[in-house]
Amino acid sequence: MSDSNKTAFTNPSTFILQGIPGLEAAHAWISIPFCTMYSIVILGNFAILFIVKREASLHEPVYYFLCMLAITDLVLSTTTLPKILANFWFNSREIDFSACLTQMFFIHCFTEIESGILAAMAFDRYVAICHPLRHSTILTNSLVMKIGLVIVLRGSILTLAFPLLARQWQYCRTNIIAHTQCENLGVVKLACGDTRISSYYGIFVLSCRISLDVVFIILSYIQILRAIFSLPTKDARLKTFGTCGSHICVILAFYIPTLFGSLVSRLGSNMPPHFHILLANIYLLVPPMLNPIIYGVRTKQIRDRLLQFFTPKGTDIFS
Repeated sequence: MSDSNKTAFTNPSTFILQGIPGLEAAHAWISIPFCTMYSIVILGNFAILFIVKREASLHEPVYYFLCMLAITDLVLSTTTLPKILANFWFNSREIDFSACLTQMFFIHCFTEIESGILAAMAFDRYVAICHPLRHSTILTNSLVMKIGLVIVLRGSILTLAFPLLARQWQYCRTNIIAHTQCENLGVVKLACGDTRISSYYGIFVLSCRISLDVVFIILSYIQILRAIFSLPTKDARLKTFGTCGSHICVILAFYIPTLFGSLVSRLGSNMPPHFHILLANIYLLVPPMLNPIIYGVRTKQIRDRLLQFFTPKGTDIFS
């Protein structure tokens, strides 16, 4: 019997996504905020892309990076949400082994890409505030494209090891993943033998994100704050700092849930499973939903274009 159990699920053709263990009866209700968030992600990020593409005055590095962020958020949420909603609504829990590893790659890859884009946006704010006269000569369209390419390549190379390692393990326990999506830790827990290399590599990738992107963002904002505090008047300082407001809000919306979720998944063994899973969904869904809202509300150029789009010409919405 022991040998049978050990070979029954070796290299399974499919996995079963359990959803949120302990809250199965509430899946239909949980799907309502999930579906709402996904709708906001789709509408908000496509609105950002549409406005930037349509308005020639927004063809600047900061808005190019914003478009990269919007595309990343669309891919990241679409990688997970349709399958989650199919699970909640239609009890569609099966996922092909290769599709599961593909989803794993996209989740971790585009999380890394989003982190890199936020670091690039911090660099843009640094150049705009600390070297305003040289901004257009430093951040050329060519450099923006090269930065974007490096970010995508870095994310792809760093996270390619996750599915490659997961594919080589033998799965002899079960093919049921106690999660809503194929996250690396959730899949590796089902494998037999010593899988510490996967855990260590996950910590390494998280450390790279902290040591490279987060430290770079902090250093950029130290220089930005020094430049702001050297301005002669309080109004000038507030106005200049206000140009960073949207970016700071997006940084907090991304890194706080992501870092907290990663730490809890590795250290919070005493917490109930549904807490881990809900937290994992928060850091995958909330930032893509908040980013277009934050930039739409706080960025005057985008806010004005949205008002112009929804308000007929010659009509004063404040009359």
